Amino acid sequence: MSVAKKNIRRYFLEQALTQVKVDEYLAYKFHSVGYSKVELQRTPMGTRVIIYAERSGAIIGRRGQTIRQITKVLEEWFGIPNPQITVVKVDEPELDARVMAFRLANALQRGFHFRRAAYTTLRRIMGAGAVGAQVRVAGKLRGERARFEKYIAGKVYKSGNQVVRLTERAIAHVLLKVGVEGVEVIISKVSPEEKPDDAVRIKEPEEVAEVISKIREEMAQAQEGEQEVQGGE
Repeated sequence: MSVAKKNIRRYFLEQALTQVKVDEYLAYKFHSVGYSKVELQRTPMGTRVIIYAERSGAIIGRRGQTIRQITKVLEEWFGIPNPQITVVKVDEPELDARVMAFRLANALQRGFHFRRAAYTTLRRIMGAGAVGAQVRVAGKLRGERARFEKYIAGKVYKSGNQVVRLTERAIAHVLLKVGVEGVEVIISKVSPEEKPDDAVRIKEPEEVAEVISKIREEMAQAQEGEQEVQGGE
């Protein structure tokens, strides 16, 4: 491998690692205000940082004070040159797995029963129009022995290309008196029947039979027309 290829690989690995570090920092700092994700875009003027959150005003802060603090941290801690921060509000937070995972973790931290909080999260996700959802809570739920409980509604895809295309998964942790509890939220947003425009749709046998019958009828009508023309001559 040439030196140029090694440098290119190192550059992209460093960029990806920086984004992961920034994402972990923002998730730790703003998990209580519905933080979702962050995007880093390199520009000639510096680095554009796009933060997605449910409560964007809490991240901006009073008169932009919180934004200035984040800008200082990104420059000094993570070495991001000239960060330009933009905060975007999540349109449908109930369909964002990370937002819902943080909501559930915050509910457990406030003292809600894990089963009640999990069912509430599940109902909100399904009420927002999701195809399916799964909520998993693990830890010392009802005793000294660690265990987990899982709640599922609708269709949740676990294997194949559907996992990459149709599902979103997030994990959150919360520290309680009994110990650390973890929550996992999986959301299936799009049904396989609702394929994108560029996808190939395979017709059902009934549809194929209808097309074949129509072709045969048209061929029969064409033959009858030719015979009438020949008889007239």
